[in-house]
Amino acid sequence: MATNTTKTKEDELAASKEAALSAYEKLLEAKDHFKLAAEAAGVDLKGVATEQLLKGRAKTEALGEQATDYIKEKPLASLGIAFATGYLLSQLFSRK
Repeated sequence: MATNTTKTKEDELAASKEAALSAYEKLLEAKDHFKLAAEAAGVDLKGVATEQLLKGRAKTEALGEQATDYIKEKPLASLGIAFATGYLLSQLFSRK
Protein backbone atom coordinates (compact mmCIF):
# COMPACT_ATOMS: atom_id res chain seq x y z
CA MET A 1 0.00 0.00 0.00
CA ALA A 2 2.92 2.32 0.72
CA THR A 3 4.20 1.64 -2.78
CA ASN A 4 0.81 2.48 -4.22
CA THR A 5 0.67 5.77 -2.29
CA THR A 6 4.19 6.64 -3.35
CA LYS A 7 3.34 5.85 -6.96
CA THR A 8 0.25 8.07 -6.78
CA LYS A 9 2.25 10.94 -5.32
CA GLU A 10 4.89 10.55 -8.02
CA ASP A 11 2.16 10.60 -10.66
CA GLU A 12 0.67 13.74 -9.12
CA LEU A 13 4.10 15.35 -8.97
CA ALA A 14 4.76 14.48 -12.63
CA ALA A 15 1.35 15.83 -13.65
CA SER A 16 2.01 19.02 -11.69
CA LYS A 17 5.39 19.44 -13.40
CA GLU A 18 3.78 18.97 -16.81
CA ALA A 19 1.06 21.49 -15.98
CA ALA A 20 3.65 24.00 -14.75
CA LEU A 21 5.79 23.55 -17.88
CA SER A 22 2.74 23.91 -20.09
CA ALA A 23 1.70 27.09 -18.30
CA TYR A 24 5.26 28.44 -18.56
CA GLU A 25 5.36 27.74 -22.30
CA LYS A 26 2.03 29.51 -22.77
CA LEU A 27 3.34 32.45 -20.75
CA LEU A 28 6.42 32.71 -22.97
CA GLU A 29 4.21 32.53 -26.06
CA ALA A 30 1.98 35.29 -24.69
CA LYS A 31 5.07 37.36 -23.92
CA ASP A 32 6.23 37.03 -27.53
CA HIS A 33 2.80 38.05 -28.85
CA PHE A 34 2.71 41.02 -26.49
CA LYS A 35 6.19 42.06 -27.57
CA LEU A 36 5.19 41.92 -31.25
CA ALA A 37 2.04 43.93 -30.58
CA ALA A 38 4.01 46.54 -28.64
CA GLU A 39 6.57 46.83 -31.43
CA ALA A 40 3.81 47.24 -34.00
CA ALA A 41 2.15 49.94 -31.90
CA GLY A 42 5.51 51.62 -31.34
CA VAL A 43 6.12 51.80 -35.06
CA ASP A 44 2.75 53.46 -35.54
CA LEU A 45 3.40 55.93 -32.72
CA LYS A 46 6.84 56.68 -34.09
CA GLY A 47 5.37 57.43 -37.51
CA VAL A 48 2.74 59.75 -36.03
CA ALA A 49 5.35 61.54 -33.92
CA THR A 50 7.60 62.03 -36.95
CA GLU A 51 4.69 63.38 -38.97
CA GLN A 52 3.78 65.86 -36.22
CA LEU A 53 7.41 66.93 -35.92
CA LEU A 54 7.60 67.64 -39.64
CA LYS A 55 4.34 69.61 -39.54
CA GLY A 56 5.62 71.65 -36.59
CA ARG A 57 8.91 72.32 -38.34
CA ALA A 58 7.12 73.49 -41.50
CA LYS A 59 4.84 75.78 -39.50
CA THR A 60 7.80 77.25 -37.61
CA GLU A 61 9.62 77.94 -40.86
CA ALA A 62 6.52 79.62 -42.31
CA LEU A 63 6.14 81.85 -39.22
CA GLY A 64 9.84 82.72 -39.38
CA GLU A 65 9.49 83.74 -43.01
CA GLN A 66 6.45 85.89 -42.18
CA ALA A 67 8.36 87.62 -39.38
CA THR A 68 11.34 88.23 -41.67
CA ASP A 69 9.08 89.70 -44.36
CA TYR A 70 7.34 91.99 -41.83
CA ILE A 71 10.70 93.22 -40.50
CA LYS A 72 11.90 93.96 -44.04
CA GLU A 73 8.66 95.76 -44.95
CA LYS A 74 8.35 97.80 -41.74
CA PRO A 75 11.72 98.12 -40.00
CA LEU A 76 10.75 101.07 -37.74
CA ALA A 77 7.55 99.41 -36.56
CA SER A 78 9.53 96.23 -35.86
CA LEU A 79 12.11 98.18 -33.86
CA GLY A 80 9.34 99.88 -31.88
CA ILE A 81 7.63 96.56 -31.13
CA ALA A 82 10.95 95.02 -30.03
CA PHE A 83 11.71 98.00 -27.77
CA ALA A 84 8.23 98.00 -26.20
CA THR A 85 8.34 94.25 -25.63
CA GLY A 86 11.78 94.48 -24.02
CA TYR A 87 10.67 97.34 -21.78
CA LEU A 88 7.51 95.50 -20.65
CA LEU A 89 9.44 92.31 -19.92
CA SER A 90 12.09 94.21 -17.95
CA GLN A 91 9.35 95.85 -15.87
CA LEU A 92 7.64 92.54 -15.24
CA PHE A 93 10.78 90.73 -14.17
CA SER A 94 12.51 93.51 -12.27
CA ARG A 95 12.48 93.15 -8.49
CA LYS A 96 11.52 96.42 -6.87
